[in-house]
Amino acid sequence: MSDYAMVLPAPGGPEMFERRAIAIPVPAPGEIVVRQTAVGLNYLDTYHRTGLYPWPQPSDLVIGSEGAGVVEAAGPGVDIPVGTRVAYTWPMGAYCSVRAIPASRVALIPEGVSDTDAAAAMLKGLTAQYLVRSTYPIQAGDVALVHAAAGGVGLLLGQWIKALGATAIGVAGGPEKCALALEHGHAHVIDSKAEDFAERVKQITDGALCNVVYDGVGASTWRGSLACLRPRGMFVSFGQASGPIDGFSLADLSKGGSLFACRPSLFNHIATRAELDARAAEMFARMADGSVRIEAARALKLEDVADVHRLLESRATTGATVMIP
Repeated sequence: MSDYAMVLPAPGGPEMFERRAIAIPVPAPGEIVVRQTAVGLNYLDTYHRTGLYPWPQPSDLVIGSEGAGVVEAAGPGVDIPVGTRVAYTWPMGAYCSVRAIPASRVALIPEGVSDTDAAAAMLKGLTAQYLVRSTYPIQAGDVALVHAAAGGVGLLLGQWIKALGATAIGVAGGPEKCALALEHGHAHVIDSKAEDFAERVKQITDGALCNVVYDGVGASTWRGSLACLRPRGMFVSFGQASGPIDGFSLADLSKGGSLFACRPSLFNHIATRAELDARAAEMFARMADGSVRIEAARALKLEDVADVHRLLESRATTGATVMIP
């Protein structure tokens, strides 16, 4: 079967994907060619597909922000041997069978970590890492609220928060997702389909509320998230699965008691090679010692990406999904 990419000719729905044959790229200086064995799936991909995030070019686009595979060729100035297993998040362009990528943007996959788990880990795992270690550094005894607790990042946050000696309260939709979140470190899980999460948080914490809220949902949750914070707590908005936040005012932070708010992005936390290496090293170490399990819950075909996106947007997925070229 020839090499291919799943291409978007214009922003739109999942039906816009087209399978197109591609040639094996020739690596430029500082680049490697990766024969991809697994491609990660993230809600971020839908933002790029729909045009919610501006396209970096006006023509055809290949999206996808994480993957793993084997180095097939290396350009001048690269010291990564052919045959090395690598994983990456960014630059965009993962929805393909083979690609060229700057060698400075990949992490070496250690023994004991599979390609599929590595592909599932890079964006979601590094996101969890910077959220709990940098954005709001979790301390023992803290209480954190995590939205979409049964999603890829949410499952990792529950485990990481627990490993740091703090309490994670998850919010998930439906009994199955709540049960999954409980299995992944969350001490309490609130069913958003049956309960008011802000009121339930007050009950769980006896009115003390949370030090931090990690909110990747956005429009439908942000007001309740602010209500869950104790004075001088931190509202971390790192995604907008339900749509962009509208109507937010700095006065909302004052009403809650000198609250803090931020809108962080992973790519500002791995901008340098040194920072990427350090964060990836901690993530892989957590995977190796078992304190944080990053597992590909399901593997689907990359050629079926339109159906995969429909599943993702309907909230029918849990955990991490990878696609196999």
